[in-house]
Amino acid sequence: MKTKHLLVALFICVIVLPVENGCINDSQAEGTDKKLYDMARETTGFSWYKKSDALLNTTSGSGHSFPYLRTRYNQTAAVRLDDQGKIIAGSVFPEGSLIVKEFHDSSRKLARYAILYKESGNQDADTKGWVWGYINADGTVAESAAEKGKSCNTCHNQSGNIDYMLMNKFFP
Repeated sequence: MKTKHLLVALFICVIVLPVENGCINDSQAEGTDKKLYDMARETTGFSWYKKSDALLNTTSGSGHSFPYLRTRYNQTAAVRLDDQGKIIAGSVFPEGSLIVKEFHDSSRKLARYAILYKESGNQDADTKGWVWGYINADGTVAESAAEKGKSCNTCHNQSGNIDYMLMNKFFP
């Protein structure tokens, strides 16, 4: 009888809990998530925050669990960067802006993309026109664009944000 209980407990700990918590169950990106993933993987024609592609230590104010990050802007979004590569205060990013935050793990390997793409007509856009993506480097979805940044909005709406961006606040 004890063996049966032990096997059931082992099954729950090894199979059921990881699936319920999303550890095994991340699905491959499709639809809007796939579009965002493909755009995030493209690196040509981007400008880096503060004109540097160096990895930055994630700050204590970050809701992200990765130790390193770097942020880049497509040419459309880069028009809202000043001559130092920082976001111009009070800016509103134009339609077509793509901002990609790359999160790296402790070995400095790319682990996840946090993506904001301004496409007001997209069914997955929030009220400000942003489509939010949170996609692992392997193309699996950590949080779908269909969620419209639900788990991100609280932090990204805090004081000091510039059209949801917090780079100037945490990396002045």
